[in-house]
Amino acid sequence: MDQPGKRPAPFNGDETGPDPTVLSLTHPISPPTKKRRLAEPMKDREEKPEGQSPVPSRKFRSPFQLTRIRDLPPELNKDTVTLKDILGDPLISECWEFNYLHDIDFLMAAFDEDVRHLVKVHVVHGFWKKEDPNKLQLQDAASRYPNVVLHAAYLPEMFGTHHSKMMILLRHDETAQIVIHTANMIVRDWTNMTQAAWVSPRLPLMKPSQPRSSQEAKIGSGAKFKIDFLNYLRACDTRRPTYKSIISKLTKHDFSAIKGSLIASVPGRHKFTEDSPTRWGWAAMEQALEAVPVHQQKARIAVQISSIATLGPTDNWLRNTLFRALSGGQNTTNPPQPPDFKVIFPTADEIRKSLDGYHSGGSIHTKIQSPQQAKQLQYLEPLFCHWANDSAHGAELPQSPTIQQGEGGRKRAAPHIKTYIRYHGGDRPGHQSIDWALTTSANLSKQAWGEAPNAAGETRIASYEIGVLVWPALYAEGATMQATFLTDALEEEGGEVVALRVPYNLPLQPYGEDEIPWVATARHAEPDWMGGVWGVE
Repeated sequence: MDQPGKRPAPFNGDETGPDPTVLSLTHPISPPTKKRRLAEPMKDREEKPEGQSPVPSRKFRSPFQLTRIRDLPPELNKDTVTLKDILGDPLISECWEFNYLHDIDFLMAAFDEDVRHLVKVHVVHGFWKKEDPNKLQLQDAASRYPNVVLHAAYLPEMFGTHHSKMMILLRHDETAQIVIHTANMIVRDWTNMTQAAWVSPRLPLMKPSQPRSSQEAKIGSGAKFKIDFLNYLRACDTRRPTYKSIISKLTKHDFSAIKGSLIASVPGRHKFTEDSPTRWGWAAMEQALEAVPVHQQKARIAVQISSIATLGPTDNWLRNTLFRALSGGQNTTNPPQPPDFKVIFPTADEIRKSLDGYHSGGSIHTKIQSPQQAKQLQYLEPLFCHWANDSAHGAELPQSPTIQQGEGGRKRAAPHIKTYIRYHGGDRPGHQSIDWALTTSANLSKQAWGEAPNAAGETRIASYEIGVLVWPALYAEGATMQATFLTDALEEEGGEVVALRVPYNLPLQPYGEDEIPWVATARHAEPDWMGGVWGVE
């Protein structure tokens, strides 16, 4: 018999609409068995084949999950995750929450109601000015919770932000867990906006006899991930000893179960050498891709983001810094062909049709008003593709009985997610073979990825960002990675295959001749589906 749900916690969010706080998980409070303590979170992410087969075959579930969308039906929310799923475990003893925007009441409501007052909660934000309204609001909210401590990240760059979106969880069973995602810690981002989360396995304490040789720290390994992750925290700690305690605790944990490469950014001027223990921004991506096998045939890299900053009047930085770094791959005797790039970003019409209408557009940004921004639009226009792929004014999609559209199930959930995916095999759903995929907080900006090196060889980065890069060889020798839609699992048999949940539809639909991206600072007099207008008095 199913256990009855606990009483719902009161919700104190400041947004209207249905209460997004779900019932608390019904886990028993008594300590779990040792077998349960060391199990993977939210089911084992690897699909194990049934029975015996003469041909070895394993299927691995998508390393990235989409978050659940409140106003979509269950069939479009299969294999999704909620904040309550992540934080509702009553064994959580300590939580470090890093983000750009925070709703303390919303965060605290996600913990198990019987223990939320006992969890040590650390909230890391980037509001350093004493008079900043965001900081004052956070202080007021935190004052209602004796177990919440606020930490202001050090921001040495004028235009930098604390943009990383991450949680570190410690449990009473002596395991740790890292969650890297794309959502602000606010109601809207976890209800009707498309988001993604990478949830690490539970990380046990290291055994006394466990080797700690740096020779094991190859790119993509848990050992290398641990080095880079702790270096990220140390880099955040240069002026204020904020993270000393969590660094000390994580040092004792075994990261070997992690498959992926940390791609992060920290503010400052960085000079990278062969001896640099951890690189940041585009340089981190460039170095990681040196270990990633890529196919020789023509590939496409889909850059799907929720914000585009001022990149310059020419495409010099975009092409010669960021795209060059993303084009790399493991050295081969026959270098692969240069990939094609596409930038997936919604238009005003897609925002109008989204579940929250124009309100969702407040989280999606670019500008095209100034002469420099107009020039930027000119070189980005050939790259732009739709998010929903159903524009009446966009390029005509191929029509063929043998080509079916891959349905991501998120075309009406406006994208706050950020993904960078290299694939080949065309746009036919089910035929894409993925070389690598990145989910990250980093949008298309110099502040996030870093500027081109200056004359002294220094790369300037303004913001904190964090993401995870995955590729098929991390899971098994000779494995492939295939795009999946509406599910995190693959159905076909045979071979070593990793699923990759794709949030948008394929084939991609390029913008039409007169289409432009959504601009949140512009006036939009045409009503959205709810009858609202934007920026019109």
